This record gives sequence, C-alpha cells and structure tokens, in this order.
Amino acid sequence: MPDNAQRAALCDRFRGFYPVVIDVETAGFHAKTNALLEIAAVTLKMDENGWLSPDETLHFHVAPFEGAILDQDALAFNGIDPHNPLRGAVTEYEALHAIFKAVRKGMKDASCNRAIIVAHNATFDHGFTMAAAERAGLKRNPFHPFATFDTAALSGLALGQTVLAKACISAGISFDASQAHSALYDTERTAELFCEIVNRWKRLGGWPLPQPEES
Repeated sequence: MPDNAQRAALCDRFRGFYPVVIDVETAGFHAKTNALLEIAAVTLKMDENGWLSPDETLHFHVAPFEGAILDQDALAFNGIDPHNPLRGAVTEYEALHAIFKAVRKGMKDASCNRAIIVAHNATFDHGFTMAAAERAGLKRNPFHPFATFDTAALSGLALGQTVLAKACISAGISFDASQAHSALYDTERTAELFCEIVNRWKRLGGWPLPQPEES
C-alpha cells in the first residue's frame, strides 16, 4: 500500500487527531508553580493493515524554571536531584521546542490536523506540558488545549486495571517497577499499553466500524 494510504489510516482512526504519548516527572503537583524536571514523548504510527505501534521517542531532563518550587517529598518519590550537573538538563523551551517540532512533522506526514496527548492520568501530564509551553513562550503548540486520551480510563474499561504497572501486566506487557517513575520508561510502557488497547479493540472486531446498509 502506498505511503499516502498509510497516512490516511492514522488520521481516519482518531478523527484527525495525531496521538502522542507523554510522561512528565515533576517537583510537585502544581503545574504553575512546581518545576517540570523530565519529559518524554513517543509518537505513534499505523501500518498498512491498521495496526498501531510506537514510532519516534524523544526524552529530555529539564532544568527548573526560575522561581520554581521544589517539593522535597516529590523529589524523594521520583529520586531526581534537579541540581545534578550529570543530568544534562535543558531549558523548558529547548525540550518542548524539539518535541513540538517533531510532533508537527509527524502530524503533517500523517495528514492529521491536531495532536492530542496520550498519558496515564492524562490531566497531570497535559497540565504540566501546557504550563511549561506557556512559560517558554511557545506559540505553535500542536496539542489540543484540553482534550486527551487517558490510558488509566481506557485500561479500566479494557483491562479492569487503572494503575499503569498492573494494566501493563494484565495486557501482557512486561513492567519493571525498579525503572518506574522515569519519564522515558513510563512513556514507553504507556505507548505500548495504548497501542495494545487500540489493537485489541481492532482484533475484537470493533474497528473499522461496520458500514450501514443502504436502504
């Protein structure tokens, strides 16, 4: 099948949305005041038969923005030392500019008209991504301003689980708890989980939708 047919399949699957899996690690729960410390993004692709799979991965350690509040309980939980020079941290602008550029290219290649964040408990990751983009002054934000695909909700429906690790295990996806709470690891597992749920729905006969009979 030619490339343009493959692109049409992805844009048709999600009503023109281009799904991008995002995970963030932060210094607290408040997107406006707590620092974004790590972000990873996985774009997705669809083959000629309509099966969804992970595509490109981007990952950045992020330096706290000036005046950011660093909650010590949050840092103890994720194990991040924001001031460790070995992190190779970049600014919020550098991280999101690179991600947005890759997403816009993927959108164009897939003939999609808007990107949408896929995340586990997506409100959290969406809020931090949007707040950081606003602080960085990035005007060409490709993501929908409020809509998301939440794999916690989808997993609850498809697998009876809402915790990422348990949902992955139920879906037959390996999950190493010792690597959890790394943005890169969690994003890669979430991408696999989302693809499995979408593909499982296809295997069960739920997609493509049956065409209505002509009267």
